Amino acid sequence: MAMNLQVRDLLYFAKVAELGHIGRASQALHITQPALSKCIDRLEETYGADLFERSGRGIRLTDAGQLLYERSLLVERMLDETQRQISSLGKGLGGLVRVGAAATVAEFIMPTACRVLQQEAPDVVIDLQIGMNDVLHESLRSRQLDVVVGPLGNPSGGRDEELVEIPISEDHVVVAVSANHPLAGKQVSLEALCDYGWVLPARSVATRQWLERVFASRGLPAPRAAVMTSSIIAVPRLIAETGLLSFISRRNLDEGRFAPGLVEVFNPDITMARNFGVVHRTDAYLSPATQRFIQIIQAQTQSAVEMPVARKKRGR
Repeated sequence: MAMNLQVRDLLYFAKVAELGHIGRASQALHITQPALSKCIDRLEETYGADLFERSGRGIRLTDAGQLLYERSLLVERMLDETQRQISSLGKGLGGLVRVGAAATVAEFIMPTACRVLQQEAPDVVIDLQIGMNDVLHESLRSRQLDVVVGPLGNPSGGRDEELVEIPISEDHVVVAVSANHPLAGKQVSLEALCDYGWVLPARSVATRQWLERVFASRGLPAPRAAVMTSSIIAVPRLIAETGLLSFISRRNLDEGRFAPGLVEVFNPDITMARNFGVVHRTDAYLSPATQRFIQIIQAQTQSAVEMPVARKKRGR
């Protein structure tokens, strides 16, 4: 009982710390201010330190309070994770699978993977979020997502011990323009590309960082971003309407459905090889449904690799 009370007090304390005001916190928690104050008093007595100090009309955390706030968030996440784990054990292949996907993956991998999982387990709900890889990884780290399917690798270099990476396929990112652009389908030098504007993602995105490093290594200015967008869906129309260059997956050009009318500009120095894969936190609990979803993606991408090989052998 005492442990339950302390956990409750920690959760209440976290809400006060978040809002910086006991009155607003009591309204959010639906308890009286005196009851909430007693929770704080109990914690301060237990830990032997003041947790808040007055700041204008509100309150702010002391150094001890800041430390306890960070630890209380970990407790809250652990309780949420435990609830999800226990619930998933009772449901088997059921529950919620929270997936983040890069736009290229969402176009070429997710539809089939979602269909197969729904056929096997109709009770599973897939919460699919599509976005840039840096944003998805932040959501993964904050436990808002279970897995991310997209480009692998740490933009800052080195191995990230907090994440597990499962490779599934290869990809190449290339310069693309509209079919009527003067550079369409041509072999072009890096210097010539400096004369044009680009449609690019934010500087925090790995593909743009890689592109800028290539230009810098040749003593050239970084590609000039005339339009910055986090929506890969908008890129084909933007390129067609503006005559700008962009840097997108070759899969999008090969398939044609996603980016009709776009053509590659050839230069091996700016063809970026990358690996796609499934990423999850090292300490994450993966429900049976999430594990099955990963297995489906692995099987699907393996089949996609083997099929062209089989066709090539038959053609001999």
